[in-house]
Amino acid sequence: MQANRKKLIINYANVSPELMEAIRKKYPLGWINHTIKVPQAGGAFFFAITLDTDEASYLIKVPVKIDTKSDKDEDFFDSALDLKETEEKEDEDEDKDKEKNADKEMEY
Repeated sequence: MQANRKKLIINYANVSPELMEAIRKKYPLGWINHTIKVPQAGGAFFFAITLDTDEASYLIKVPVKIDTKSDKDEDFFDSALDLKETEEKEDEDEDKDKEKNADKEMEY
C-alpha cells in the first residue's frame, strides 16, 4: 500500500467504467453484504463500499433501501394480530361446541 494514496469519496452513480470493473472484480457476488455505515456530522450517515487502487483509496456511496415501519404499518399489523386472535378464539369455541354435541349424541 502506498502511504501517499489519495482518499476520495464518490457516489456510485458517478463511478467511471474502470472503477466499475474494479468493483465487479472485488465484489463478484455483489456488494450489498459489504456495505459500511459512515457517520456524518449532525447524526446523519450514509452507506458505502471501499475500493483501493494504485492511485487512490475510494469510499463509494451506495444506495441502500432501509426497511422502515410507518404508523400505517403499525396499525395494519395490530389489526392483523387482533383478527388472528379473534379467529383462534372462534376456532376454540367451535371445537368446544363439537365436543359437547358429540357427548350429547353418545347419551342417546
